Amino acid sequence: MKYSIVVPVFNRPDEVSELLESLCLQTLADFEVIIVEDGSKVTCKDVCNKYAGILDLHYYYKENSGPGQSRNYGAERAGGEYVIILDSDVVLPPGYMEATDKSLTPHPSPLTPHPSPLKTVVAWGGPDAAHPSFTPVQKAISYAMTSFFTTGGIRGGKAKLDKFYPRSFNMGIRRDVYTALGGFSKMRFGEDIDFSYRIVEAGHKPMLFPEAWVWHKRRTDFRKFFRQVYNSGIARINLEKRHPGTLKLVHLLPMVFTVGVLALLLLFVAGIATFLLGSDHMNRSIGFALCSLSLLPLLLYSVIICIDSSFKNRSLLVGLLSIPAAFTQLMGYGMGFIESWWKRCVLGKDEFTAFEKTFYK
Repeated sequence: MKYSIVVPVFNRPDEVSELLESLCLQTLADFEVIIVEDGSKVTCKDVCNKYAGILDLHYYYKENSGPGQSRNYGAERAGGEYVIILDSDVVLPPGYMEATDKSLTPHPSPLTPHPSPLKTVVAWGGPDAAHPSFTPVQKAISYAMTSFFTTGGIRGGKAKLDKFYPRSFNMGIRRDVYTALGGFSKMRFGEDIDFSYRIVEAGHKPMLFPEAWVWHKRRTDFRKFFRQVYNSGIARINLEKRHPGTLKLVHLLPMVFTVGVLALLLLFVAGIATFLLGSDHMNRSIGFALCSLSLLPLLLYSVIICIDSSFKNRSLLVGLLSIPAAFTQLMGYGMGFIESWWKRCVLGKDEFTAFEKTFYK
């Protein structure tokens, strides 16, 4: 068997059903599926039983320990040459496995009629997209996570601002390399990026497979989305502590954006106060000018987001929803980054005592 697909699950049986259904439709079927239930109270066992006779499916239940350790649990029981890691909230297009297999297979050309095997491709990842059936909010959140105008350019795709590092919603690795590196660490947040960094530090180069993309549902509302990106901001400082030098200028952009927005809002409040409390025309004019100058950058950015998202999603509603989604994505990440910087770099707390609240349950 060539591929083992490992999926950690926590209280999401409906998502697992959609993922397994999409796996049944794959044009290449040389794979097994390993579902690892991470201490869920609402399990997907009945869902897995439904597909057990259709797929080469293995279901395991274990105590809650987080997605990283659950992936390791599944990988230890995998029989494939390659391990493909997926999140439970993805759906695969029918050609996903075939596209992955073709990307791993060298193709002859007039200059290299007998190419050697691609031994250097031991790890890879693919991009994500929004399915037409997703809700407008899900499409807006997907836009915020993939757009060049937010931080989508550093997450993996055709337009990147940084090197490509696979993410756990869609990544693959040769099983022997996975085992040699010890799999995912016990990091509370950002364990997939930590794993990608360790792959690179071991001398391998993760590849982007643009054709091996997935539909990624992500969060279903802005509150959950904020919590997700907030944790990503926390992870960035922790990753720098573990892997010095990995914090790049581009990773500071959400923090700069957050500080800038807060500064503009304070300027707006100052303008309102000056306008209302001004005793003459000059003070009211200054107050009006301050309000206008503070709102202009925010309005301009909002218009850019709305226009770009409306065209890409062919929906004005999704375009409008993409405005709060973009601000949530950038400011949530920025606030998590600032909190983590304060606790880790200023107060000197370690990775786990700085964030003692249980994350997985």
